[in-house]
This record gives sequence, structure tokens and C-alpha cells, in this order.
Amino acid sequence: MSDKKNWIMPRRVEGEASRQAHADLPKGTYEREISKEGFFGPAAFLHHTHPPTGWTSFEGPLRPRAFNLSKLDHGHHSPWSATRILSNKHMEMRFWKLTEAMPSLARNADGDQLLFIHRGEGALYCDYGHLDYEQGDYIVLPRGTMWRLDPSSDNEVLMIEATNSHYTLPDKGLVGPHAIFDPALLDAPSINDAFRAQQGEIETRVEIKKRGAVSVATFPFNPLDAIGWHGELSVVRINVRHIRPLMSHRYHVPPSAHTTFMSDRFVVCTFAPRPFETDPGALKVPFFHNNDDYEEILFYHAGDFFSRDNIEAGMMTVHPSGFTHGPHPKALKGMFTPKKEATDEYAVMIDTRDPIDFHEDARHVEWEGYVNSWQNQATDD
Repeated sequence: MSDKKNWIMPRRVEGEASRQAHADLPKGTYEREISKEGFFGPAAFLHHTHPPTGWTSFEGPLRPRAFNLSKLDHGHHSPWSATRILSNKHMEMRFWKLTEAMPSLARNADGDQLLFIHRGEGALYCDYGHLDYEQGDYIVLPRGTMWRLDPSSDNEVLMIEATNSHYTLPDKGLVGPHAIFDPALLDAPSINDAFRAQQGEIETRVEIKKRGAVSVATFPFNPLDAIGWHGELSVVRINVRHIRPLMSHRYHVPPSAHTTFMSDRFVVCTFAPRPFETDPGALKVPFFHNNDDYEEILFYHAGDFFSRDNIEAGMMTVHPSGFTHGPHPKALKGMFTPKKEATDEYAVMIDTRDPIDFHEDARHVEWEGYVNSWQNQATDD
């Protein structure tokens, strides 16, 4: 059977409707997108006379969730002891606070590991050498890599595991491979003086995670003892400030245009500062949508999160598949006339095809009232 889908696509316009998505809405209406395959498949754009999230109450397990991960109050020496936030068969997310050098090496035998440095800086030592890191860095650790962090200040790290899989770069299509960020910006570790200085006959533990269980291999020497390497596989680093988002002054591009890394069953996207659309008829805020095929997880890193109210850096929201969502009332008031010329935010989004389970430690820092934050969506526009 071919993987190519022969979608049922009637292609029509019914009633009073714009013929261009996210622009020139009929006066007084709110657009809602219903789509397949996230934003990659066929879609319909409905024009409602009321905000699609303007409920007076919401009950049941489909509700959106919000968590303040910065309130997690304990650090761990090992990444495998870091607080588990959520997971499914293909992805696991932890939030890790680290205040001093890891006493052991770590190795993930379950899948590639992505570290996002939310706070702090320091040095990474791994099979491939030494690499300094700072706030806003993504670090991709291929499955099986031995590594440790040596922070120079308190670290807060979002960890995203591609369980039994790997990370790749997205196909950037018509804009070419150098758009959004040039692969030349992916820095690799160096076999340098700092790396050689930490080598020696020092008893070293390696904590190896496989199927969630940790085994420990103890060596009478530091196994980070390579004198060189060659090849195409390595740890890599890129900072969010080097990401140049796709933009259109006449069209609000969907979140999928901001994809940074891909795995088999989820994607990691980066929202970075960008100018607002300038076309008078174009939406300037995220459109209401049913993302019925993906769970949407958004971690807020820094800035003014213009589409969300009462959300601060270090918080995370989860919008489950099947839940209609969009901008909060504060942002909705500026859907055609924003108060600023550009966004001022950095955020990491994970869209996963499979339902997620929340772990107990995450529930301790949950904002239970998040579902009610869309109420009273009257606007002045």
C-alpha cells in the first residue's frame, strides 16, 4: 500500500467567506482552521461570529493544562533523576535543575537526547570533545553518547528524548536548506586543551539509561579519552538567537513553518522574535484551530508572550489534540492592529502525534485555572 494519501478534497467556498486563509476575514468574524496532519494536510477555514473558545465553563479531561516548571524546587546531579514532566511511547520530557558539575557521565541508550538550556551556562564534555553552552542553546546528543555538564552558574534544562528514535532537520522546501538557520551554525565539540585537561586515570561512573532503568558502568579511568575523531555524526549546538523565522508581511504563517528538529512521531519548533504582518487584512495573532492530529506542548523561554495571558518564562502549556484553541483575550484585541511592531518572545513547541501522560511531580506545579483563562473574550475591534 502506498504511503501517499488520496485525500477527499471537495474544494469549495460556502456562504460568506474569505478566499485566502488568515486574511481578509468577513467583518466581525473569527477564523477557525480545521486541518489534517497538523498544518500539512487539507484544511477548512470557518468564519464564526463569536470567538471559538468563548465558553463560560469547560469540564472533562480534554481541558488544556499549564505548569510552572520554574517552581520545581530541587536539583539533581544526574539527568536520569531529573523531574519527569510528561511522556508517551515516542517522547519523554524532563525538567532538570543542576547547580554543580555532574559527578558521573550519562549515556542514553533509549534514544537521541535534546537539551534546551533555559537558564545558565557552562561546559559540556562528551565523546566528541568539549563545548561551551549558554542560555538559549539547543544541544543534540546522539543516542549512546557519553556526556556530562559542568555548569558555571545554576542551570535549568528542558530535556526532550526521542525515544527509540533520532533527531533530523526538517525539509525546508522551496526556501532551501539555508533558510531559518544555516547548517553551518551547528557547532560541534572540539578536542581542545579543556577536553584533554579533564582526561586521566580517574575512576569514573557512567550512568546508562535503557528502557527507563539506569545501569552503572565504573571505569578506573575517564572514558572521555578520545584523541580525535572523524565522520558525519556528532553532538551539535545552536542558539535560538541564530534562528531566523520564516515571515510573510501579508500572511500569518502556521507554526509548522518554525520547525527546528524532527523525530519520527513529533517535531520541535522554535518561536523567535519577528515583525508583525503589515497587510491591513492579514491576521497578526495565531489563528483559532483544531490541531486534531497532534498534542501541542509549548515551553515559554523568554520575552513577552503576546498570544498568552498570565504566562511567564519557565511555564509550559499543553493543548491536547481535539481541543480548539487560539489567542487569549489580551491578544485577540490586537488581531488586526497590534500594539507593537514585532513580537518579543522565545518559546519551544513540541507537537506529538501520540497522546501524552503527565507524571506526578508535574501536577504539583500545575495552574488549575488555565482552562478558564479564555473566558470573557469580548474585544474592542
